[in-house]
Order: sequence, then C-alpha cells, then structure tokens
Amino acid sequence: MPFGITMGDASGVGPEILLRAYHANLLANDVFAYGDAAILAAGAELLDLDISLNVIQQPSELIPDTLNVLDLDCLTSADLTPGKVNRKAGAAARNYVLRATADALAGKIRAIVTLPMNKEATRLSDPTFCGHTELIAAACDTDNFTLMLATPEVVCTHVSTHVSMEESIARCKTDRVLNVITLTHDTLQRFIPNPRIAVCGLNAHAGENGLFGMQDLEEIKPAVDQARINGIDAEGPLPGDTTFYLAVHQDRYDGIVCQYHDQGHAPMKLLAFESGVNVTAGLPIIRTSVDHGTAFDIAWQGKAFTDGLIHAIDYARKLASD
Repeated sequence: MPFGITMGDASGVGPEILLRAYHANLLANDVFAYGDAAILAAGAELLDLDISLNVIQQPSELIPDTLNVLDLDCLTSADLTPGKVNRKAGAAARNYVLRATADALAGKIRAIVTLPMNKEATRLSDPTFCGHTELIAAACDTDNFTLMLATPEVVCTHVSTHVSMEESIARCKTDRVLNVITLTHDTLQRFIPNPRIAVCGLNAHAGENGLFGMQDLEEIKPAVDQARINGIDAEGPLPGDTTFYLAVHQDRYDGIVCQYHDQGHAPMKLLAFESGVNVTAGLPIIRTSVDHGTAFDIAWQGKAFTDGLIHAIDYARKLASD
C-alpha cells in the first residue's frame, strides 16, 4: 500500500521540495503526490527539471519510475505565484489534505506525509483554519490528539499549540495533560518498550512548589501520578529549562510533554530544524509532516532543503511498520 504526500501551498516551497526530491531519486516507487499536475509541470519547467509526471485518479493506479500525481484539478499553471499569498492555492492545499485523509481512513494509503500549507492563504477561503493538525483531526472526527515533534534523540508533544498564551494556561488541566501523556506513551510504544516520559511544568521552575503558580501542583502533578498508576513511566512536573538537556545529553527520557507551543517548538527546532518531523498522535491514521513552513521568501528558487521530506517519509514508514 502506498504513502501519499500532499504537495502543500503552490506558492510555497512544498511542491518545489517534492519535485527536487523526486529528481534526486530520493522518493521510492510506493510514494505519490496529492496535488495539481499543472502546478508540478509548470514548476518543473521553472526549476529546469526533467521530470515525468503520471496523472492518476486513485492510489491503486501507481506506475514505477515516474512521479505519480493524484490530480485534484484545483489549479492551472497560471495559478503558480511563487512567494505570494494566493487564495486559490490556499484552498487547493486544504483540498489535497482532505482527500488524502479520506483515502487514509478508507485504507487506500498507509500514511499521509504533508508539505506546508500557508495559514493566511487558507484562511481566505476557510476562516476557521488554524493548522494541518486540527484540520486532519476534525476530518478524522477526533478531538483527542496532540502535535508531536520527533527527532532521533527525543520526541515532544504539546498540551496546547495554536492558541494564545492565555488560552494555553486555561487548557492546562489534569484530564488534558493525562491524555497527552498517554498519547505520547502509546505512540512511542510502537517501537520503544516502556518509553520514559518527562512532563514539563507550566510555570518557571515547574512552579517552585506553588511560589510561581499553582497549576503545576494542582493540574499537572495529579496527571503524572495517574499516568504512573496506569503503568506509564512518567516523571514530572519538571522545569522546562532543563528537561531537554536531560533528555538529549543524558538520555534520561524518550518523550517530553510540553504545556504550550513554544515550550516544545523552540528547543526542538534548535535541535533539529532540518531533520525534525511533525507527527499527529492520537489519529486513527498515520500522519507525518516536515517541520517547517511555506518559506515564501525562498519559494521556487532552488534553495529549500529536501531532507525534511525524506525524514518525514521515513518516520511514516517507522510508524506503519508495526
């Protein structure tokens, strides 16, 4: 069964990365793209790449030694506007993801690997859009999920992500923290027996026993205690400023639960900006992604690195191997 790559926003680096990765012989024959063949053909010409495209309508129609494209026919070559916010490109990128998700739910593909969407462009046609993770979770009819960032050294998950700091604090509740600990454990257990989970505190120094806030004692600690009762090797709440050091440099933890977006994203992008993989844990399907955005400032200039896509495909294979 094949793996499907959604090509992302046509104005960004996603389709370019896809084309250059294929041209460099980095994509296996069981990988194909959800997107627009017209954009990929125009983009290959723009990049001066000799690429054979095969348009398909179903994942079962793949043929070897070509870039197979499940063509959603949303855009024409005239819609290729490198580096510009484009309403049609944003809407098309959303359509690619929804079709790929439907195919994954129907058992037609083993996993989805997503290339970047542009939130501003997509919100021009869908004002509720706040990210891939939430879009795919809604299409899967689940609200129990978390954004996971993965590197060879450690993974981290998030109690909240694309919300304000005020909302992040409000979402730091025992039930949610316990859910994320459990999702982290269950995902890692696919390939790590009894994974070791660190849980960061919300406040500075994990609250210093209530000196800097009570959420760590009243919301996070009960979640960690219950996780341990449930048989999970969890520890916390721990100070966020040292937990990553302990995990990466002292091999103390396999996974880190973070309480808000930047608590996890900042250290993970410092650690592995080009090789980190974004995973949505808790879905009934497998979804991985590159861990970068549309990079409009360098789009279609041949500058974007392709390694992130290869790491995302490899991680999808890892998750699909059980």
